[in-house]
This record gives sequence, C-alpha cells and structure tokens, in this order.
Amino acid sequence: MLVSLSITNYTLIDKLEINFKEGFSVITGETGAGKSIIIGALSLILGKRADLNTIRDKSKKCIIEGIFNNGELQLRDFFSQHDLDYESITIMRREILPSGKSRAFINDSPVNLSVLTELGNMFVNIHSQHQTLQLGDSIFQLNVLDSFIDNNDLLADYQEEYKSFNNLTTILKGLENKNTKALKDKDYFTFQFDELDNATLELSTYNKLEERAKYLEHAEEITNALSEAETILGGENAAVIDSLNNIEKTLGKITSYLPLVKDIATRIESTAIELKDVLSEIQSLNTDDDFDLMELNTINDKLNTINTLIHKHHVQSIEELILVRDDYEQKLLSIDSLDDEIKKLKSELAVIEESLKVKAHNLHNKRINGGKRFDIAITKVLQQLGMKDVRFETQVDSISKFSKSGTDNVLFMFSANHGLPLGEISKIASGGELSRLMLAIKSLINKKQILPTVIFDEIDSGVSGDIAGKVGVILNKMAQKHQVISISHLPQIAAKANSHYKVSKLTKSKSTISTIDLLSNDERVKEIAKMLSSEKVTETALGVARELLSS
Repeated sequence: MLVSLSITNYTLIDKLEINFKEGFSVITGETGAGKSIIIGALSLILGKRADLNTIRDKSKKCIIEGIFNNGELQLRDFFSQHDLDYESITIMRREILPSGKSRAFINDSPVNLSVLTELGNMFVNIHSQHQTLQLGDSIFQLNVLDSFIDNNDLLADYQEEYKSFNNLTTILKGLENKNTKALKDKDYFTFQFDELDNATLELSTYNKLEERAKYLEHAEEITNALSEAETILGGENAAVIDSLNNIEKTLGKITSYLPLVKDIATRIESTAIELKDVLSEIQSLNTDDDFDLMELNTINDKLNTINTLIHKHHVQSIEELILVRDDYEQKLLSIDSLDDEIKKLKSELAVIEESLKVKAHNLHNKRINGGKRFDIAITKVLQQLGMKDVRFETQVDSISKFSKSGTDNVLFMFSANHGLPLGEISKIASGGELSRLMLAIKSLINKKQILPTVIFDEIDSGVSGDIAGKVGVILNKMAQKHQVISISHLPQIAAKANSHYKVSKLTKSKSTISTIDLLSNDERVKEIAKMLSSEKVTETALGVARELLSS
C-alpha cells in the first residue's frame, strides 16, 4: 500500500507530504485546487514522462517520493533480479532536474526508469478518465476477461511457446531469404568452382609441372652438357677415368721404393671408382631422350591456365588460389545444406504450431465459459449502480492468425436501456455509463489480483445522486481488500470513505500554492455540507452531511 507521498517543487505545490491510511480514502477540493496534480506527481514515480514545465521553481529540482509497504506482494525475485536490497518498506523517488534530465531511485539506489515503472505498476493501479476510453479497445477487453477468469498460467504457457514460434519463424524467414539470394548466386559459384577445380589445383602437381616444363624447355642444352661430361670422363681420347687408372698403375710401380705413395695410389683408385659411378649415372641420364614438343605445349597450357586464374582472383600464389576454390566449394555446400536446414526448421515449426493450436483452443474454451460468468457478474454490479435494464455480453470470436494472446478477438457488447439492441461500448455508451462500466470491471478484477493500491481519478464523472452513493459503496467494498484512493467531487462518495483529505489552493507571498489536509470528523461534516450546499453551509446541509456519514 501507499504509506506516504512527498512532493517538492511540482506545479502548484511547493512542498507537500501526505500520509495515507488503509481502506478507502477520498480526496476532495474545489476545481483547480490541485487534486489531479497530486495524481500527476504520483504518476512520475510510476514512470510517466517528465515535463520540464511541471517544475515550479525552474532553478531547483523537483522531487517526488513515495513510500510503500510491500504487504503480500512477492517482490524478492524482482529486487534480486535488479540487484537491489529488499526491505519490507520500499522507497521510490524521482528527481526532475532544471536541465530537463530526470533520475530514478529505489531505496536510494539509482535505477533505469523502466525498472521504476515496472515496480510502480506492481504497487499502484491508477484509473483515470483517459483509461475509461480504453474500454472500447479490443486488446484491453481481452486483458480484462483474462484477468477475471485468472488465465495467467494458461496464457503464460501459451505465450512461452508463442515466443519460440515467433523466434523460429523469424529464423526461417531469414534462411529463406538467404536461400533465395544463394540460389541466384549458385550458378555463378558453380562456374567459378568448376573452372578452378578443373585446373587441378594441387601444390605438388604444380611444382612437378614447373620442373618438367623447365626440363623440356632446356632439353638440348641438358643433352649437350651430359654428352660432354660423358666424353670427358670416359671418352676414347685421354678420358679422365683412364688417366686416373694410368696414374694409379704408375705409382704402384714405386710403392716398394716409396711407401708413402701407396696411400696416394689408393685414394686415386677410390676416386676413379667414384667417377665410374658418376659416369654411369650421366650415361643413364643421357639416354633419357623423353622430349616431346606436344607435352611441353600441354604443360605450358596448364601452367598458363593456373597463372591466369591467380591473376583473375587477385591472389599471389597457387596456395591462395586453392583457398579461393575451397571457399567456393564451401559456399556451394552451404547452399545445398540450406534446403535441409529449412526443411528441418519447418518440421519443428509444424510441431510447435500444432501445440499452439491446442493451447489457443484451451484458452478459447476457457474464455467462452469465463465470459458467461463475467457477463453475469458485470450485469449484477451495473444493476447495483442503477442500470436496471442493462445488458452486457462478451463475444469471443476465433481468428485465423496466432497473436500474443491466442487466436481470439474479444468484444464487449452493451445496452443500457430496455428494448435497445446491443452495441459496441465505444459507440453507444455515454460518459457516465463508461465510468460505471469501468468501476464495475475494476471491482471484479481487483478481487482476483494482489494489488495494494487502486487510485480512481474522477471515477464519478457523469453520475450523481443515489448512483453516486452506490459508487461509494462499491469503492468501500473494494477497499476491504485493497487500499483505494479516489479523487471525487461528489459528497455521496466522500461520505463512504474511511479517510477524507481536502486539497486547498492558497495565495502566499504573491504565489499560489496547493495544500492537502486530513480532515477530522467535524471537518468532514463541514466539507461534505459545503459540497452539498455549494459553498454556503446551512444547518440543513450539515444535517444531511451527518446522515450521509452515518449511513
């Protein structure tokens, strides 16, 4: 519940602190005194957008602070989620700086405005004339029905799956768009890959081709060199090997006279043997006359093709060209795998869709049955509010497309007078009827919600007399479970309150300010009498006021 509200430097309010009580409280005062200003200030700590024009003294900051008793609200998870210290009493504060910037605090810890708003909505529900206009909105009507029949668990289960359905649908759409583009690129990728793949891009093969090309290009030079080397080593005219053999034999003749020559002779013999092996290899190489001009042309064509591709794809080497080929191959594989991925995703969506249909159908049935109970309950309350011939009917129609709330469209049909056909609320209900309808809805829904504070701003618009008294009775009954605060200009409603606050406008130091006071019993009698007699308080008005308060 709202324990107290402190307002500093806000429109007509210089500094004001209000301590609220449990039960039903009413706030009255003359037009323009500042009753709705108090609600406006409270709205700031519930997340309403700040307006620099609301600052009374532009040189100072505006501060709105509300103290709330957590009561039965289960808020520990919220505080833990936002890294806030939990206490049984919560202080919410909003500061509007002269620069136009604003700051929000929960228990003196700075928070984002969205966090303040989320928590504020758990503490307070404000009903205003603007909200009455929501009665004609189909989404609002659907939420009202779900709140009445307590669809929270079933709806949460559906919405969790609906979220998965939406996420997968988004992913599928992205894949299909990607696939459409990929299919357009597939022919291009295929051509590029085939061209590269047909070029036989292997590093070892490329190196062998280059070596073979060099050999074939210099075959005659190679043959001449090998022949000359063969002649020098083993030819008929003073060949190196024969000369070495002769030297070895000559030295052998003197080894008995000069023993040191024996070692030299042995080394010459080893050299001659080694040169014979070299000669054998040269002769073997010299017999390889595998030279074919057609082969050279073929190899050069292959090398030219690869080098052209290197230039075409703006790379520096065959290694980089191989990476280009592999990239095209991977793109083609990805395109092929997209089809499989899309098929798999469609299969998953089909399963979720069937499950969603079941959950949506369960919601539909529960809304159909709950709508009938809701019609009876609303009609009963409206009759208590003086609408004897009222008819109210909740229509629940199925729609083909999944939405966040299922596959239903809810429409409240209404008729206030006997003999008139049912029509949409937004088209046929008067301002007073809308106010009573909203009060009836709030009184029913709040029975099923843990909502400590409900505030009504001018809920009595369009009603008077005996009906106003009945509105007061309903507000009083609501306050048995919730703290109810109502801004009213009707004495019949004010008399039903447990606590009565009066807002006054005063001129002080050439400045107009608003104040608020909690009235005593005697002060209440005078205030209600004043409301009854239009400023001039008569004994008759005082008597009626006492009677209203005692009834």
